[in-house]
Amino acid sequence: MDKFVVNGGRPLVGSVSVSGAKNAAVAILPAVILCSGVCRIENVPEISDVTNCLRILYEMGARVRTVNAHTIEIDPRTIHTQTVPHEMAKRMRASYYLIGALLGRFHHASVAMPGGCDLGPRPIDQHLKGFEALGAEIALQDGMISVAADRLVGNQIYLDVVSVGATINIMIAAVLARGLTVIENAAKEPHIVDLANFLNSMGADIRGAGTDVIKIRGVDELRSTTYSIIPDQIEAGTFMVAAAATGGDVLIENVIPKHLESISNKLIEAGAEVTEYDEAVRVRRTGRLTKCMVKTMPHPGFPTDMQPQFGVLLSVAEGTSVINEGIWDNRFRYTAQLASMGANIQVNGKVAVIQGVEKLKGAPVRANDLRAGAAMLIAGMIAEGVTEIEEIQYIERGYENIEEKLRGLGADIRRVTLPSPVSKVV
Repeated sequence: MDKFVVNGGRPLVGSVSVSGAKNAAVAILPAVILCSGVCRIENVPEISDVTNCLRILYEMGARVRTVNAHTIEIDPRTIHTQTVPHEMAKRMRASYYLIGALLGRFHHASVAMPGGCDLGPRPIDQHLKGFEALGAEIALQDGMISVAADRLVGNQIYLDVVSVGATINIMIAAVLARGLTVIENAAKEPHIVDLANFLNSMGADIRGAGTDVIKIRGVDELRSTTYSIIPDQIEAGTFMVAAAATGGDVLIENVIPKHLESISNKLIEAGAEVTEYDEAVRVRRTGRLTKCMVKTMPHPGFPTDMQPQFGVLLSVAEGTSVINEGIWDNRFRYTAQLASMGANIQVNGKVAVIQGVEKLKGAPVRANDLRAGAAMLIAGMIAEGVTEIEEIQYIERGYENIEEKLRGLGADIRRVTLPSPVSKVV
């Protein structure tokens, strides 16, 4: 097991390039199952969630070829099973997208309940509601979800809550269904649009992605395609917040500035300067950070995946800030780690009140989840002294070569391999 050791107090300066979007990749790769030929996927991030997804596809019988570090070719025609066991599914939350993909192609899927970060209950009732509306029957037994249909037929589906996962899963299942499927109250995140563009590049007929009504007219077949994944909105936002928090000056390249507007606006409100270019943003800060109020919401609101990083920034901002978490129950678990570094944070349910302090102090901490881990990296970079971050496997689920990228901006960060525990011999 490895850990990161960060020596704080250095502003980040320079330029960094953002990798492909994790949340798009973990939807697009399962959707390849629907294709009748070989798909070439470019700008694929080198992260553990992608590695796990590719391993699952390979174990199911797909031919997977690595063209280069960020390009993968997948031939799903040799898939020989519609069952994804618990041991494989538990490694990543997005394994539930395999249900929609297998259901769409084979009309049957059996997948274990997904794993991933513990952010509170992750009900998939809206996913199952959508599958049933398309004509599938659902069975839940021994932690496995089995979904089957003689045929899938388009239908009108209203999501009771705005669910990114359900929107994606229903889209994937519906593209080969007969007739028209309409998803109302659909999520609008950038990676939903990216998935729709990918499916359309294979011959699907999807309209309205990025709005709250998505219409999917079923087609008979999806053909081979070459497709490049969009840049990662949350990785870009993480570097933006890190630049502002450390008092740095960073050009973040390979981004879509439109996707970052909610983050840019809050950074400006907190005292940073944000300059947009065609495919880059520059973030710099010279004065004191100031308090602000943050409420996480579905896109185009402030993303929940940026809340922990912003909480670290506000911990050293002047005045009292308030964060309202509108998505997950357990998103504030990182605050206990931050408090051990000297932050003044009070959490009550899904609301955190942060009284800014002059500085944080280095301490041993851990990554409670993916975005909490990114927050601890930022905290370590602004803290006085040394911060050691354990359980960094969570960070590696969503950030490609994060220590190398941060070192390239001037951060003092290194990876240390911890000795494996040795059982005591009696």
